[in-house]
Amino acid sequence: MISLSVPWDDIGGLVDAHERFLTGARVEADVRGPVLDSWKRCRSAGLEPDRLLVPYAPGLSLDDRFLQAAEPVLRRLTASLAEVGMAVALCDARGRMVRRFGGDRRLRDRLDAVSFAPGFDASEPVVGTNGVGTALAERGPVYVVGREHFADCLQPFACAGAPVRDPLSGRIEAVLDLTCLRDDGDPTMLRLVREAARDIEARLLEQATRRERALLAAYRRAGPQPDGAGTDGEALNRIDLALLRERAEELLASPRGTLDEVALPGGRVATLLRRLVRSADGELGVAVEARVSGGTRVTGLGGTAVVTDTGARDGGRPPKPSAVSARLVTKPVPAAPVTSAPPETVGDILGGDGSRLLLVGEPGVGRLAVLARRRLELLHEAGVRIGTTLDVARTAEELTEVTAPEFADFVAVDLPDALLRGEEPGPLGARTRLRRVALGAVHEESHLWSVGDPVAYVASTPQARCLESGRAVLEPVLSDSGGWKAQDPPRLERTLAAGIHSLIAVPLRARGTTLGVVSFYRSERPAPFEDDDLSLAQELASRAAICIDNARRYTREHHTALTLQRSLLPRGRPEQSAVEVAHRYLPAQAGVGGDWFDVIPLSGARVALVVGDVVGHGLHAAATMGRLRTAVHNFCALDLPPDELLTHLDDLAGRLDRGEGWAVESGLADSGIVGATCLYAVYDPVSRRCTLTRAGHPLPAVVRPDGTVEFVDLPAGAPLGLGGMPFETVELELAEGSQLVLYTDGLVEDRLRDIDTGLDRLRTVLAVAERPPEETCEAVLDALLPARPADDVALLVARTHALGPDRVAQWDLPSEPAVVSVARAAVTEQLTAWGLDDLSFTTELVVSELVTNAIRHAHGPVQLRLLRDRALICEVSDGSGTSPRLRRARTEDEGGRGLFLAARLTERWGTRYTPEGKVIWTEQPLP
Repeated sequence: MISLSVPWDDIGGLVDAHERFLTGARVEADVRGPVLDSWKRCRSAGLEPDRLLVPYAPGLSLDDRFLQAAEPVLRRLTASLAEVGMAVALCDARGRMVRRFGGDRRLRDRLDAVSFAPGFDASEPVVGTNGVGTALAERGPVYVVGREHFADCLQPFACAGAPVRDPLSGRIEAVLDLTCLRDDGDPTMLRLVREAARDIEARLLEQATRRERALLAAYRRAGPQPDGAGTDGEALNRIDLALLRERAEELLASPRGTLDEVALPGGRVATLLRRLVRSADGELGVAVEARVSGGTRVTGLGGTAVVTDTGARDGGRPPKPSAVSARLVTKPVPAAPVTSAPPETVGDILGGDGSRLLLVGEPGVGRLAVLARRRLELLHEAGVRIGTTLDVARTAEELTEVTAPEFADFVAVDLPDALLRGEEPGPLGARTRLRRVALGAVHEESHLWSVGDPVAYVASTPQARCLESGRAVLEPVLSDSGGWKAQDPPRLERTLAAGIHSLIAVPLRARGTTLGVVSFYRSERPAPFEDDDLSLAQELASRAAICIDNARRYTREHHTALTLQRSLLPRGRPEQSAVEVAHRYLPAQAGVGGDWFDVIPLSGARVALVVGDVVGHGLHAAATMGRLRTAVHNFCALDLPPDELLTHLDDLAGRLDRGEGWAVESGLADSGIVGATCLYAVYDPVSRRCTLTRAGHPLPAVVRPDGTVEFVDLPAGAPLGLGGMPFETVELELAEGSQLVLYTDGLVEDRLRDIDTGLDRLRTVLAVAERPPEETCEAVLDALLPARPADDVALLVARTHALGPDRVAQWDLPSEPAVVSVARAAVTEQLTAWGLDDLSFTTELVVSELVTNAIRHAHGPVQLRLLRDRALICEVSDGSGTSPRLRRARTEDEGGRGLFLAARLTERWGTRYTPEGKVIWTEQPLP
């Protein structure tokens, strides 16, 4: 069955998806898969949505056998829908409407106007996507509503269709459809039409059974009635009859077997004999006879009959053979005289020796053939629908969806918690704590454990036995299973009272490891599970176990990569006051990627904002991201200009890509970086200027305080690792309260959306004045992030602050030794004004040493600046490009101790270069 969801044709992209599809645009994100597949078939067939040519064929009909089975079901369905304005249509296997029932006059008139009436063709190549034609094309139930129809004239309607199959051959005999106006549509129409189709199929099978009973009765009338034949001493019980029926069916289907013995309770033995027979009209079949020694004789078993009475109908023409399930016959079959004419006739095979006819039928046809076909269909369905994702819980749910109710009425999957985390499960057995991960049920009154409940099976239960032995366990009659009821007697007594009567417990084993257990319960069907059901359950569980183990292994690798990446990403927020930041990182559904972001405090109260993206997913991308991020931190420690920093990073990426000078093994697929992009920005809160540069990264966005949004016109630059190309910078002056938005391409671009569309949507979302960065992050992700992102996303939002004039003091000093005392006095006065007298002595010493060094060893104007931020920052700049070097002075040295003293008295110190020279800076914590 096709998994469909609630109609959404009035919201989202489906509103204009049909028009965009006709123009050749990609609409996968807006249209359900089955509907889009139907549209593609319609387009391939050359169908025009605004012009349909619907052929008409009068006098269409289905065969009497089918109509006899369908009419009671259709009458009930039509009566149940009389109050809701819904029409019921019955079409043949080619999609042509044969009959239409129900619907109010308004609906009937509108359906007639679009030629959805008896005699008209409703197949998909003729009228496009609809309940009839698409159900035929998909060979399963479908639900189509409103704009999902390919043809314009059908868009005012909603419809659900399901094929009706011959239960023996599996061939589609007809299509059943429910249609109403779009506003009256409901996804439950799909369930109604599917149930009605199944009811018709059940009546077809029942018809075949009645025909075969009539044929067997005709066979009985063919022979004489012997005196006293068929008198039995006592009735056979249900177990005796079940054993004989099963073995007789196997012997009938066997191509070469002729004899078999069946041990019955009470020391009795039944001998089965298989013979070829031919009726008087020439029909060839097989008869199975039985003689019971040591007790009651078998009174007969009949079904799947091919031996018929000549002249039973149509003036002596026998009916054609067919196949149904074998059933017990409660009266003895009369014996007939034995003759020697080969091949034997019906009268020949039964003599007066006490033998009784047990089964008559065609080899390989009947119950076994029907069940075999259904089992093959179920196995095929399991192969298609189980394992569509790499999620452990979802894979378990898919197993329950496939097997309930087609195979069992209740299906429960229990797994250890470690498996859900991707870990290798330990030994499983009695009292092992499991968790109910999935439960498929035909109703909610089973009293079984619900999804999410912990379960620890006691040793006597079938589940614990199968976990410990690694083999499936069949409990055909649960009421007789004390070990099963020992798990929780009060609860399981209620379960028995709810009708559950038979169980198969199968371990989920893959690659030599037991992963969990699946329990199949039967309640709606009175027949208990059999050995054939056990084999089928094992095959289903085996297929599901492989898929669950694949999902577990993926989960483990995904968690490993995610743990590595999160350990390489920033933890918390650095201490700085230049910007107020908010950030988000979301890994892709397909796996961990190489996106990263960073906020790095720099000297002079400045801050660096970094966002980067390594191409690819997995451990290699995460590890490469960590190496590049570490390199950025190291380059920031040197206070390099943005363009120079990217140049060094580009050179490093190229060397990493080439193996850092080592020979790279050819067998290592992920030995290179392949590609990486980066955006680097430095913001100075004193000047409110921001310098940006990028290497192949998406453009940053600036949100002004009034809500105006602009994308910075920043030269792209080549991605990291290519080398040879310079990087250009752009400098902006930002008003206080502006927001700088940096992001990776996964936010604005994917395979279903080009980057221009993503940037337009981003601009629209950001155009809000005075919104906090955290709210900006949430709004952006809500608006742009797809439900299942194909690429990971990093988002960094920084709102700028300014360091006002009252927190900055600056002096231009002449290059003269006498100015040192003036500088000390000015600094002391400023610290007193700021209330930082406790720092005066240390600061005076630092200023004295730095200014003296600048005058003595450098040239050009000297500038002294104090910044009161989170720390007290002292900067001395000069026109020299020579950096001072910290060294330990020897005992006999007369100088060289000033910088050493300054470094010991302050928390941090360093040098940064400017176009005019250099700046020596120190930081002292505030008291």
